[in-house]
Amino acid sequence: MTEMPKTEVNLERPVTDEELARLQFTTMLYYLQVTNPDNGLVRDNTNPATPSSIAAIGMALSTIPVVVERGVIYRPFAAKITRRRLRYLMECPQGPEPDASGYKGFFYHFLDMETGRRVWQCELSTIDSAFLFAGALTVAAYFDQDTADEAEIRHLANALYERADWNWARDGEATLTHGWRPESGFIPYRWRGYDEGLLLYILGLGSPTHPLPPESYAAYTSTYQWREIYGHELLYSGPLFTHQLSQMWIDFNGIRDEFMRQRGSDYFQNSRHATFVQQEYAIRNPMEFVGYGEHCWGFTASDGPGWHTRTINGVKRKFFDYLARGAPFGPDDGTVSPWAVVASLPFAPEIVIPTARNFVQLRLGATRLYGFKPSFNRTFPVKDSATGWWVSPYHFGIDQGPIVLMIENYRTGLLWDIMRRCQPVVNGLHRAGFSGGWL
Repeated sequence: MTEMPKTEVNLERPVTDEELARLQFTTMLYYLQVTNPDNGLVRDNTNPATPSSIAAIGMALSTIPVVVERGVIYRPFAAKITRRRLRYLMECPQGPEPDASGYKGFFYHFLDMETGRRVWQCELSTIDSAFLFAGALTVAAYFDQDTADEAEIRHLANALYERADWNWARDGEATLTHGWRPESGFIPYRWRGYDEGLLLYILGLGSPTHPLPPESYAAYTSTYQWREIYGHELLYSGPLFTHQLSQMWIDFNGIRDEFMRQRGSDYFQNSRHATFVQQEYAIRNPMEFVGYGEHCWGFTASDGPGWHTRTINGVKRKFFDYLARGAPFGPDDGTVSPWAVVASLPFAPEIVIPTARNFVQLRLGATRLYGFKPSFNRTFPVKDSATGWWVSPYHFGIDQGPIVLMIENYRTGLLWDIMRRCQPVVNGLHRAGFSGGWL
C-alpha cells in the first residue's frame, strides 16, 4: 500500500496484489531479522533488551511456508532453519525447576534469547504454548517431502506437540487454566467464554497422547455471550485479536460446532460481524477520541502511551500501557492498532482496505522495515514525535504474524489449506463437534 501525500490517496481504490505482497514482505522481515541464528529463538519485540516470546516463535514457524512459497527462502534451506529451531526447542530443559524452559510439555511465556530458559519469573503459558504448537503443526504438515530434513521436521514437530499434558493443565476441572508458576502453582484464571482459547481447546482435543475430554470444550462454550450490538448478532469478545488468532490457522468458514449450528452462524461470519462492530464503534466515537471514524479503528491487545492521567482540551483522560483494548465496551484510551485491522482482511476486505489506506496516509510505516507501526494514539500529544502524537516505538512479534498469515490467507488460503491436512487439528474439530464445509 504505497505511501503518498494525503491529497492523492483514494481510500476506496481496490488493493493490488503487489501492494499486499509489499506489506506482507516488509512485515515478515521481523522474523528474519530478530531471530537468534544459533537457536531460532525470536525476540518478543524490537527493543534489544527483551527476551524471546514463545508465541512469536510459533508465529515465525507459521510464516515459513509463506516465505518458501513467495520465493524468499529456498525450500531446502528453510527446512534446515526449521529443523534447527525445533531441535533446540525439544532440547530445552523441561521440569519443575524455576529456571527451566517449560514443564509438562508447555513452555514459559518468555525465554532468555541465549539460554532458552525462563526469565522475569513469567508464567508457564498454555495459550502461548498453543501458538507454538500451531506453528510446529504447520511446518509438520507443510514439509511433506521424502527428505531427511523434512522427515525430521515432522518427527520433531509432532513430538513437541504430543508431549504437552493437557489434562494436567486442567488442574482437576473441566476448563484449562491460563498457566502455572513453580513458585505458586496454577494461575487462578481459566479459559472460559469466547476468545483466542478456541485454538487452545481444539489442539488439546486433538492430542493423540493427552487429549482433553469433550466436556472441556462444552465447559468452555457454556459461558459464551451471544449479543446484539449495532444491529449485528454475534458471539461477543471485545478485543479484535480474539476473533482472529485461531483463524490464522483454521478455516472456520462453513464449519460449525453445536453453539454455532443453533444460531445459524459460524466463527468466520462471527469475526466479520465483530470487525464491523469495531468500525461502527469508531464512527460513533462515544468518548470523542481524536481521529476515530469510518477509516480509523482497530481496538485490540496493544502497546499504549503508558499509565498516565492527563487533562486534554478540558477532558480528564486515562491512558494505558500494554493492555487488551476492546469495542464497544472498552477499555479504550484512544489507541488504535493497524495490525489488527489488516488481520481482519479475510473477514471484511471492503472496510479493511480503505482503513489500511488511511493508515498509509498517516505515514505509519506500511512500506518501511517491519511494516505498519503496531499502535498509535492521536489523542495523546508527544512534542518530539514526527506526527505530534504517540506512536509505538517498537514492533512486536505477536503482531507481525497475524498480518503475514492473514494476508496470505486472503491471497491464496495457504495456511488454511495446510492445516486441513493436519490430522490433530481435524481430530480436534471433530471432537469439539464441528461438521459441515470442508470437514
